[in-house]
Amino acid sequence: MNPRLDSVLRDTATAVQANALTPLYVLPAAVRRRLAGAPVQIDGNLLDPDLQLLLRVENLLPHTTKTDAAAARAHFRNLCKLIPGKPAELQRVTELTVRGADGQLGARLYVPRDDGRGLLVFFHGGGWVVGDLDTHDALCRAIAADAGIRVLSVDYRLAPEAPAPTAAEDAIAAFTWAVQHAEDLGADPSLVAVGGDSAGGNLAAVVAQQCVWRGLPQPALQVLLYPALDLVARRPSRDLFSEGFILTEADIIWYRDHYTPDPTLRPDPIVSPIRAKDLTGLPPTYLTSAGFDPLRDESRDYAEALTAAGNALTYVPHPSLTHGYASLRTVPGATQQAHTHLTNHLRTTLHQPCG
Repeated sequence: MNPRLDSVLRDTATAVQANALTPLYVLPAAVRRRLAGAPVQIDGNLLDPDLQLLLRVENLLPHTTKTDAAAARAHFRNLCKLIPGKPAELQRVTELTVRGADGQLGARLYVPRDDGRGLLVFFHGGGWVVGDLDTHDALCRAIAADAGIRVLSVDYRLAPEAPAPTAAEDAIAAFTWAVQHAEDLGADPSLVAVGGDSAGGNLAAVVAQQCVWRGLPQPALQVLLYPALDLVARRPSRDLFSEGFILTEADIIWYRDHYTPDPTLRPDPIVSPIRAKDLTGLPPTYLTSAGFDPLRDESRDYAEALTAAGNALTYVPHPSLTHGYASLRTVPGATQQAHTHLTNHLRTTLHQPCG
């Protein structure tokens, strides 16, 4: 990288702190490619150059070591503002409360203009410690608008104040409530899906399993975006992508220790759904992985286990992307294609016109 390009990147990093990264992607593709640096290829996968550029800029920003939950939450909220994009236009967004495992939880209902009868109950990522309705607001808006379904985002309780299995029990209670109140939400009870990204994908997988085992209403579909599925075992991708690709090995350990301070709980499917002994009878699954993600191999293994158990599965690996790509859908190229693939699947599976 030459000094002139380094200067451009430093100026861009300064602009990022003012929430102005989006104009970077207005530059011609050839210029963005030069700014991104030499191509990165690991384990046969080539990193998407526009994501590589984002990582280069992000690495120039001030970094803080995770010390306490409050600081980590503030930092995560700031990261989620890097590429906000224009909010998708919807018919309406409504704040409401839903049932949790022990009292009410905040939630947000997104109703698209193309108003169908499908509903996705969504749980945000953030390692069960960070994240909230606002950090995933843009993503939920985009899913609702582009898939033509309603999205109910649930603000489950976070660790360490509420360690495992609190978030899982909140998710189960909230999903069950959503099915029971589907008509009130303008949805068809038979078209209620559950989904989430990262830690939220973990919760969605837990909901799908526990609803079967507890005899509760089952999701029409489970949507697992690069989920965390195993809090016990290490797989090769944990070492291949331990640094430099948004989610680090240190992050994984920090989140795990906050969510499960009691290590004896980690093998339990309530927190490690990949460790369930019986995976038969689960709802259809839409499961994704990212090629540059320490959690990549967990998704691969879960896809194989779901198929072996006879479940309907749509497994979509995104070899050029990183963990967290769903919240970066305004980055041109592969991230947008991944979003389109997801919303097309949701539209096909869950969309049913009103009336």
